[in-house]
Amino acid sequence: MSKILLAEDDDAMRTFLAASLRRAGHDVQDYEDGEGALEALEREVFDLLLTDIVMPGIDGIELARRGAELDPAMKIVFITGFAAVALAGGAPTPAGAKVLSKPFHLRELVTEVERVMAA
Repeated sequence: MSKILLAEDDDAMRTFLAASLRRAGHDVQDYEDGEGALEALEREVFDLLLTDIVMPGIDGIELARRGAELDPAMKIVFITGFAAVALAGGAPTPAGAKVLSKPFHLRELVTEVERVMAA
């Protein structure tokens, strides 16, 4: 079981993803924005940060960068419908971060989380 921090500003998507990961046996804490997620990263250690890239306030790239500074061993997976655009903006992303593009099947999400955690 992995301890996962999920940051996703879409309420329905966040609820759906968190429930799916919990059913797969993971401990998930979910947040609706980067600010709340960053506060959690400052308080606790997580195995994996699963974050949307495009969010108001602190976006997923900044959240991942700051999270990696706090805990370089934490794995990072971006979930987004705008991967090519968001990642082409020039903002550096943490080494080893993976991208899962929306739309995706829940099985793909669970498989990718398991693959990243096994690496």
